[in-house]
Amino acid sequence: MPDRITTADVAHVAQLARLDLTEAELERLVVDLGAVLDHAAGVAALDTAGVPPTAHPLPLQNVLRPDEVRPSLDRDEVLAMAPQAEDNRFRVPSILGDGP
Repeated sequence: MPDRITTADVAHVAQLARLDLTEAELERLVVDLGAVLDHAAGVAALDTAGVPPTAHPLPLQNVLRPDEVRPSLDRDEVLAMAPQAEDNRFRVPSILGDGP
């Protein structure tokens, strides 16, 4: 990989991204993208041999309660209160039309 990113490199990436950049924008992006690449090179140079891969920097816990079987509402009683029911389910107006 070359030491520095060039204006031609930035112009090529801009063309791939369908961006129309002025010469001033190209020059500024050469500096900005060069700084990003320098930082990435610094991170790549770190010794991470003993560091396990992680997906998140902090330990995550499930904040939901555990699933437990409990008594619930009677289906027939609830469906009896519904404005419309069909085949032991709530019947609601169609919102997507007739197609699948």
